[in-house]
Amino acid sequence: DRHSYLICVGGGALLDMVGLATATAHRGIRHVRIPTTTLSQNDSGVGVKNGINAFGKKNFIGTFAPPFAVINDFQLLATLEPRDKRNGFVEAVKVACIRDANFFDEIERDADALRDFEPSAMQRLIHQCAELHMNHIATSGDPFEMGSARPLDFGHWAAHKLEQISEYRIRHGEAVAIGIALDCIYARDMDFLEDRNCDRILRLLERLGFSLWSNDLLQEDEEGKLVVIEGLEEFREHLGGRLTITLLRNVGEGFEVHEMNLPKVFNAIHELHNRAEGQSNSKVIPANG
Repeated sequence: DRHSYLICVGGGALLDMVGLATATAHRGIRHVRIPTTTLSQNDSGVGVKNGINAFGKKNFIGTFAPPFAVINDFQLLATLEPRDKRNGFVEAVKVACIRDANFFDEIERDADALRDFEPSAMQRLIHQCAELHMNHIATSGDPFEMGSARPLDFGHWAAHKLEQISEYRIRHGEAVAIGIALDCIYARDMDFLEDRNCDRILRLLERLGFSLWSNDLLQEDEEGKLVVIEGLEEFREHLGGRLTITLLRNVGEGFEVHEMNLPKVFNAIHELHNRAEGQSNSKVIPANG
């Protein structure tokens, strides 16, 4: 009945699916989340959203429904593959970039330990990242995203499209790492972000083990246009209202723009391509197929 509890144990995709079911059954039953991945413990599992992909769109169907409780048990991460342990690190880099320069410094100091999945370093990162996400939701004044801005989705306009282009072969965290790198280079080229800070962010992502390139970024449509650029309009549609993209002025200081200079976006994509080609030991995510 409507006073029942539904407990979900799993990663972000499963938590989202079950969260949607609990939000709609009897117009909402109590939902308890027990996240089992780095990404869900420090980001998606502690939020108020749920959604599933549909009609070729990321999170097209969903609701805003805060869980009754979230239980994070670090021991559940022990059996994850390295790729999935790493996946959530990027959301910590993201929230540090837009909200907390001191947290960014801490991630830099712990980068080698995080790359080696040292438990205490991972616990610190997950706890601080989850706390920053929850504080933003509680204090931003727009927990259910009625406006057109979504600063916690820094780096996500390209990431969501990249996931779709790759048919979700690229994990969410891997796509966000590329999206953050792309937007940092763009912000630098637009004279918003100093070169040294752009370099700090890109180097940190690489130290954590992320590739900053996928050949899917160069996929073209029938007219020869880069498919990833469609992510801008799809991102606007998903938020509603005006296009609103979060960029950086400094580490720890995000701000919003309402248009993107496409030639500068193209230049940023090609710079990432050249960066990957120039690193002989670089991990490059191949194009789908």
